[in-house]
Amino acid sequence: MADKNRDDRWDFYLRTLSNSSRDSNSANDPASDPSILQSVKKLYELCKAENSEDLVARVYPQINKLFHRAVASQSQSRTSNGLLLLAILQFYLDFGEMVLHDADPSLRTFFRSCLSREFSDPAVAEATLDFLNMNKKKLLTSFPSLLPQFFPLFLKLIAWNGEKSEKSFLKLFPGLISPGSFLPLFPSLVDLPILVVALEKVERSSGSLIGNSIASMQKSTAPEMLLALMDEAYTGSTIGDGGGDSESEDSNTIDVADSLFLDLLKDENDGLAERHWTSPGMATVLQAAINSRQSDRLKQILKMAPRILDVYFTIILRDVNNSLICALIPLLMSRNATVFPDKSFSYEIRKRILEFMLAAFQRSPDFIALLKKPIMDRLAEAYDNPAKTELALQLCWAIGEYGGGGGSHKDAARELFESLELLLYENLSSSRLGLRQESALSSDRETFRKSSQSRLLCFVITAIAKLATHHRELLPRARVSLGKVARSRISDGRVWKRARDYLGLMREPAICLSVLGPSRPSCGFTRNPGTVNWSDGGTKMIAHIPFYILGEQEGPPFHDFSFSDILPRR
Repeated sequence: MADKNRDDRWDFYLRTLSNSSRDSNSANDPASDPSILQSVKKLYELCKAENSEDLVARVYPQINKLFHRAVASQSQSRTSNGLLLLAILQFYLDFGEMVLHDADPSLRTFFRSCLSREFSDPAVAEATLDFLNMNKKKLLTSFPSLLPQFFPLFLKLIAWNGEKSEKSFLKLFPGLISPGSFLPLFPSLVDLPILVVALEKVERSSGSLIGNSIASMQKSTAPEMLLALMDEAYTGSTIGDGGGDSESEDSNTIDVADSLFLDLLKDENDGLAERHWTSPGMATVLQAAINSRQSDRLKQILKMAPRILDVYFTIILRDVNNSLICALIPLLMSRNATVFPDKSFSYEIRKRILEFMLAAFQRSPDFIALLKKPIMDRLAEAYDNPAKTELALQLCWAIGEYGGGGGSHKDAARELFESLELLLYENLSSSRLGLRQESALSSDRETFRKSSQSRLLCFVITAIAKLATHHRELLPRARVSLGKVARSRISDGRVWKRARDYLGLMREPAICLSVLGPSRPSCGFTRNPGTVNWSDGGTKMIAHIPFYILGEQEGPPFHDFSFSDILPRR
C-alpha cells in the first residue's frame, strides 16, 4: 500500500512538470505556478529517500527541461525564478553523477541570468546563501574557481541586503578567497559603501532592482553610455557635460563617476581594476553622499565592512603564502588614503590596514627590503594629508623595529636609511609638517600641526637610531643626523632631547644593543630591548643597565642599590 501511494505521488509530480511545458502560461513563466516548485522539491525528496538511479533517470529529463525554460523566460518573467532554479540546482548537485550532468555550467547560468537580477530580493538572497553554505564543501572541492569568480555578485547581495544576511555571508566568505581573487577582493571590500551608493543611484534613476539586470537597465535608460565610455577609453577625452542642457544627478546622463560605478556593479571577477578616486565626478558623488542623509542600507554597510575586512585579513594571514601577501601590501598602502569619507568608517578601515601590515612585517621582515620602493614612496608622501602621515609613521616604526628587512639586506637598509634622512632634514628645514596648508592658520590647527611634526620627527629619529644599531656601518651617518637634531633646539624639547639620548646610547654599544637592538632571535639568541638577563650576572659582566639613560635623569644616578643586591649568588 505504501509503495502504491509513493508511486501515485511520484506520477502526480511528474505529470505536473510534464503538463507545465504544454500550458502556455507555465511554459513561458514556470515560476508563476507554485505547484511546479512544490513538485520539484517533492521529487527531490523522493529521489533522496529511495536513492534509486532508475527514479533519478526518470525525473532528470523533466527537471532539466524545466531549468532551461525558466532561464529562457527570465527576461520576460514577472515572477522570481530564483527559488525554483535553486531547487533544481540542488537536484543537479546531489544526483548529477548518476545522470552524468555537470553542474558547473548550470551554476554559472544561475548566477549570470538569475542572481544578477534577483540579488536584491530578500527571499532569493537568503535562499542563495543557505544553498551555497549547505553545499560549500562540495562546491569548493568540485568547482574551486566558481565562488571566487562571482565574488562581486555576492558583494552586491550583501551590500543590498545588509545586516540580516551578514551571518550567512560570513560563513560563505572564506570560499570567495583564492589566489586569483584575494587581491581584487580587498578594494571591493573597502569600497562596499560606494557600491551601496552606486546601487541606490541605479534604483533612483531606473526603478526597483528586483527582476531587472543592472546592465540592461543602464543600457535602456542611457543608450549613449557605452559609446561615451568607449570614446573616453580610446581617445582619452572625458565625458563632457551638457552645458545648459545638463541634467540632475539622478538623470539618465552618464557622469564621470559612472566609469567607476560600472566597475563596482560588475558580477564577475575580471582582475584588479584601477579605480579613479581622484576624478572630479567621483569627488562630487562622494561629497553628495556625505552631505545628504545616509540611508539605512549605507549605515549598515559602514558598520559591516570593517567586520568583513577583519575576517579577510585573518584568512590571509592564516592561509595565503608570503609571496601573495607581499603583493598585497603595496595595494594596502595605496588604498590607505582613499577610503569612503565617513569619519568612523575611515578610522576603522585604516586601523585594520595598518594592523595587518605590521603583522605581515612581523611575520616576514624580509618584506621591508623587498618593498623598499613603495615604502620610500609612502615616506615621501608623509606631507600630503593626515592619513598618509600616519602610514609614514607606522612604516618608520617597522623599518627601525625590523632593521630594514634584517642583517642580510644591507643595500635595502642603506636606501631606507637615506629616505629617513631626507624626511628628517625636510622637517628640520621647514617650519611646517607639510600638509600644504596656508600660512594663516588658526591656533588649533597650528597646535595640531606642531604636534604632528614632533610625532613624525620622533618616529624618524627612533627609526634612524634603531636601523643604525642593526647595521653598524650606518652608525657614523646616524650620529651626524641625530647631532643636527640635538643642536637644532626646535620648539618641542621632546624631539631634540630624544636625539641627544640616542647619541648617548650610541656611545655605549652594549647598552645601545639592549635598548635599540633586534627583538627577534639572532644567531641562536633572543634579544629583548630594554631588558637585562640577570641570571648571567654571576658569571659575566652586565654592561647593559639602562636605568640612568632611560630615566632621562640629570645629574648623578638616582638609585641607591648595590649590584650584589640584585645579582644571584652562588
